[in-house]
Amino acid sequence: MALVRFNQPSSVFPYRNLLNELLNDFNTSVGQDYRSNIPAVNVHENETGYTLEVAAPGQQKENFNINLDGRVLTISSEQKEEKKEENGKWTRKEFNYSSFKRSFTLPENVNAENIEATYENGVLVVVVPKAEEVKPKSIAIK
Repeated sequence: MALVRFNQPSSVFPYRNLLNELLNDFNTSVGQDYRSNIPAVNVHENETGYTLEVAAPGQQKENFNINLDGRVLTISSEQKEEKKEENGKWTRKEFNYSSFKRSFTLPENVNAENIEATYENGVLVVVVPKAEEVKPKSIAIK
């Protein structure tokens, strides 16, 4: 006796369940690997500006590229590693390549000339200050 899986078709789109299964299989086989290469980013806003924290452990500071094109801030990294081991009659070569690219559209109220970035303990911190005219100011009552 064999166990057979049976999906009842939907009345609106009879192949919906099949499509869902195909997409789920694609997500589990390909999507997980793709998403694991994209680092998580925390974005904080306060009175003086915005802070982006990019979780990128194991990277080198020299591998990061931060570009500003108009209002689009792009953070990318590319890391290549090649190991070659020779021992008598055999040679073993291993290649490792990892990269990511994240883009963020900045609001109009930023001071693009004073953007700063630091990388410490596996976290890239990008500080984007707000322009002076949009910072909150207290007004004295006369």
